[in-house]
Amino acid sequence: MTSLLVFLQVAASLAWGYLGAAVGAGLATIGAGLGIGKIGQGAMEGIARQPEAGGDIRSTMIIAAALVEGVAFFAVVVCLLVVLK
Repeated sequence: MTSLLVFLQVAASLAWGYLGAAVGAGLATIGAGLGIGKIGQGAMEGIARQPEAGGDIRSTMIIAAALVEGVAFFAVVVCLLVVLK
């Protein structure tokens, strides 16, 4: 009887782990999308105000968006590792 209770407790904790990993991956994706959107918004406003600085602003925007996307990929990979372990 005790082994059945231990099994049920482990099964319940695995379900919460899967749910947590799914929520974490979703939040990382949503956060990255919002962050890159804000970066693009700021860059477009900056280019509209100073068109001569468009090249510098664009390259800075691409670097910042790549860093945000890298963090999002890292978070999704961590969530997948939780599921696969």
